Amino acid sequence: MKKEVPITIAIATLGCKVNYCDSTAMGESLIHGGFEIVPPAGTADAYIINTCTVTEKTDAQSRQLIRRALKANPQAHVIVTGCYAQHAPDAIATISDRIHILGNPDKTAILSYVKKILEERKRVFSVTDSGSETSFSTAALPRFLNRTRAFLKIQDGCNNRCSYCIVPRVRGPGRSLSCSEVLQHSTVLAQSGYREIVLTGIHLGAYGTDLNPPATLFSLLTNLTADKNLSTMRIRLSSVEPQEISDELIAFLSRIEKVCPHLHIPLQSGDETVLKKMNRIYTPSFFKTRVEKLLSAIPAVNVGIDVIVGFPGESEAQFQNTRCFIQDLPIGYLHVFPYSRRPGTPAAEWSAQVPEKIKKERTALLREESLKKKARFYSSFLQRELQVLIEAKRDRSSGLLKGFSRNYIPVLIAGGNELVGKEITVKVTGVRETAVYGEKA
Repeated sequence: MKKEVPITIAIATLGCKVNYCDSTAMGESLIHGGFEIVPPAGTADAYIINTCTVTEKTDAQSRQLIRRALKANPQAHVIVTGCYAQHAPDAIATISDRIHILGNPDKTAILSYVKKILEERKRVFSVTDSGSETSFSTAALPRFLNRTRAFLKIQDGCNNRCSYCIVPRVRGPGRSLSCSEVLQHSTVLAQSGYREIVLTGIHLGAYGTDLNPPATLFSLLTNLTADKNLSTMRIRLSSVEPQEISDELIAFLSRIEKVCPHLHIPLQSGDETVLKKMNRIYTPSFFKTRVEKLLSAIPAVNVGIDVIVGFPGESEAQFQNTRCFIQDLPIGYLHVFPYSRRPGTPAAEWSAQVPEKIKKERTALLREESLKKKARFYSSFLQRELQVLIEAKRDRSSGLLKGFSRNYIPVLIAGGNELVGKEITVKVTGVRETAVYGEKA
């Protein structure tokens, strides 16, 4: 009897770790449904493009991936989902009659949609209004191939209204996975061999405010770190807003080793006037106080920040305020983004848009600052020991094993594959620019 060849599906992803979690969950659901997941660069029977719309650049990248999939197999169906699909479904549908649009809230139903597309060859499904989504749902718990760390989406959506941000429109209001479900999923991941869980969300610090009874990120961490099923796991937080880093949370992080001493905190601007125009609800001085309290309580903590340059009306003096503020800030690295005009947001309508040339110049200057911060932070650990979790993938350029310390320093070491998936003690022996080298202690 001739063996039936499975239908192949490729998934390409842009954007944040929440999107990455969504793509992995969709892939897992499709595997359970009998489909085969293949790399997006190759030929497949169908393609899923999980898009991002946080900037004009990601819109363009999304369109590029869509056209690449259409070209890779002229007979393939191309399903476009994610935030760009939520924001501009009509524009995407005009690219080709082989495109199917799937809104953000419907990702969890990917298996039934794919089957329906293959059976009925429908072109466009309706995009559910993300603003009407009030519950948090998950697809099959994803597996993260070739990784020793797993990402777990515990929160989605956002209730903030930053004047530049389109995300609340395309992700909907904040909603959280229940604490019991987080514990259940974390246990499964631990039993599957993962040694680290990265808790992710669009507005992670607002976790639990929508639950009944309400919960907090702090209460969730308390439960996770006390769970004996997770004794071999370390826990990492993704981005947390500065006003949500309470003294209680700082004290907790300082005494609980299971939670990694690494926080990513959005700053966006070091100028108070610009922050107000952004509709951010803190001041630069408040931000600096939070970072200094973290460093005082946890000396080895690695703090990364997000910065937006070229916000409408940002003067040269205001940019220099941000630059000087960052230079004095005891952080480990920056993520720098040039402001991107997002239709439908208040800032997009303002007349005082900063020219692209100036935005590029300012971005380059702050990225230089980031390299200096990173090199300085890494060098502070020379000849010191770090606990490093070894990844399954080796460093591409050197062929060395690569792992991440608890405070998120990428370390390269020589060794065999028997170290993969283990957390080992590594002595830092060298730092060359932003490459960190070590040896097993």
